[in-house]
Amino acid sequence: MARRAATDSYPARWRKSVHRARTTLRRSGVDYFRGDGSDWIALAGLLLTIPVITCATLINPLWCSPAALALPIVAGGLLLRPASLLGLYATAATALIVESLGLGPYDDGPGRVTPGIVLVVAACGLFGLVLAQFRARVGVPWRRGGTMLFDLRERIRVQSALPRLPQGWHREMALRPAGGQSFSGDFVVAARTNGGRTLEAVLTDVSGKGMDAGSRALLLSGAFGGLLGSLPPHGFLPAANGYLLRQDWDEGFATSIHLVLDLESGDYELFSAGHPPALQLHSGSGQWEEKAAEGPLLGVYDGAQFDAVKGSLAPGDVLMLFTDGLVEASDRDIAEGIDRLTGEADRYVTTGFEGAAWHLIEACAKDVNDDRALLLLFRKA
Repeated sequence: MARRAATDSYPARWRKSVHRARTTLRRSGVDYFRGDGSDWIALAGLLLTIPVITCATLINPLWCSPAALALPIVAGGLLLRPASLLGLYATAATALIVESLGLGPYDDGPGRVTPGIVLVVAACGLFGLVLAQFRARVGVPWRRGGTMLFDLRERIRVQSALPRLPQGWHREMALRPAGGQSFSGDFVVAARTNGGRTLEAVLTDVSGKGMDAGSRALLLSGAFGGLLGSLPPHGFLPAANGYLLRQDWDEGFATSIHLVLDLESGDYELFSAGHPPALQLHSGSGQWEEKAAEGPLLGVYDGAQFDAVKGSLAPGDVLMLFTDGLVEASDRDIAEGIDRLTGEADRYVTTGFEGAAWHLIEACAKDVNDDRALLLLFRKA
């Protein structure tokens, strides 16, 4: 009984109430910043700032201008939903009227509510309302928009990671989007199939560049990753072509090159869909050879055929797959770009190709306004 009385005492009940209030507030804040909860916390906070600003303006209008009411209005445009925003605007308009009556006519001296201040506050309100309506239409609160874009970028990066290769092989991938953006229309999907004996890698260049092509690149990388290894090598590009045709995009084409490499023997097959040729360095002769397979662009017409070209990587050989942004530019054709790429790659013959992919992009196409990607495979001697 004594224990129950202690539990039901006023301090115990007060602590429980405080704990429940803190838990509810914390849960509401988490839900709000995740975009799942009500915006009443932000609305209450902004509504409280308006009388504080109004009082400060009436006390000292020279240090706290009536235009300071634009601050909670701008913050509300970023934080609140359109319905809540209208309530904030009504409160701010009331505060502006109170300040105008309290400070007197605007021609009596500085620190008054002038027509220019009214226009500035109204313009901020209109701008915030447009932002809030846009967020409501998209369905993504601003506080999650950056998180979603970051997640999109990380998914593309993770899906472009190359699997580990057995001893004696080196692989690396470098990707540089157009204009220094975080999103690219170039991507790689790769997997080890056939019990780990075979490396299959697909380098794809989606039409468009940068953020315009980033969403389509994410969709295609997921689809291509599901197809890779689920179909025989000769069936991958026809299936990918059919997938693109079913999307019915305005810019629905892409170029792609599919490598099927036997990691034990070094033999490989290349399937191409309108993609630039691969380059192989023969360590014995020190010469570069273009490996060009035949095939149309993906997403152009149904029933396309893709013929393979075969080759073999001996110890010391290098194979490079790249997108056209690395070798093409408005002031040069692809042959000149390939010559430049092979010339820069020759510098790594004696030192090894570890870390070479990114430096090759920097040396050959640093300032090109196009997505650039390079996949490099080196069979160590």
